[in-house]
Amino acid sequence: MGTEKQPSPKVLVIDDDPTLAKALRLYFGKLGYQVSVAYNGVEGLRQVYDDRPDAIILDIMMPKMDGWELAKRIREVSEVPIVMLTARKQEQEIVRGLKLGADDYVSKPFSLKELEARVGAVLRRAKPQPMRVNGILYSDDFLMVDAARWEVKRDGKKVDLPSTELHLLLYLVENEGRVLTHRQLLEKVWGAEYVDELDYVKLFIWRLRRKLEPDPHEPRYLLTERGVGYRFERMAI
Repeated sequence: MGTEKQPSPKVLVIDDDPTLAKALRLYFGKLGYQVSVAYNGVEGLRQVYDDRPDAIILDIMMPKMDGWELAKRIREVSEVPIVMLTARKQEQEIVRGLKLGADDYVSKPFSLKELEARVGAVLRRAKPQPMRVNGILYSDDFLMVDAARWEVKRDGKKVDLPSTELHLLLYLVENEGRVLTHRQLLEKVWGAEYVDELDYVKLFIWRLRRKLEPDPHEPRYLLTERGVGYRFERMAI
């Protein structure tokens, strides 16, 4: 018997530019994606609920609800990967988007090939890793990291982490006590094409600390080695 064919990934484009939206629908459709389009933030949020997309391409400057607010609203209900489209490659825009929960960004003007690569990368990171025999990588009275179940608990309560955050945490915990450089983290979690995107590591560590640390301002698990990288340490008793 042949293997069951997997359904095509669903991509939701949220952009108020009808020409660009049409181009993205045609381009990603030819690649085999199921593509839907929303032309403003309110319509986009409704389609997130209705369509349950596998990835979202999200413009920032839109009527009714801009991309910043929409990313925040999406993250309240879903961990779907988000690739944001920024008007300019301005660091403050990129930082703001990643802090609000975006997984990646592409600056306008961009090539469709570049956007295709970024969407493909976030979809790959969203796939669960193979089950591991020793599922629980770390556990103490406050934090539990179960790699087999793709589950993290903080103070007994499950913490929902987008796939990129989870991949980053698992890699750090698997290498407990070892300093991992920015380059190692970028190459392992994001891919070789991201090795120069140092802000990614910094901002995703910031996001993890806010969700997992007893006090994000005084981290006890995710520690910084200044100028080098980060390491995971078990909590000192």
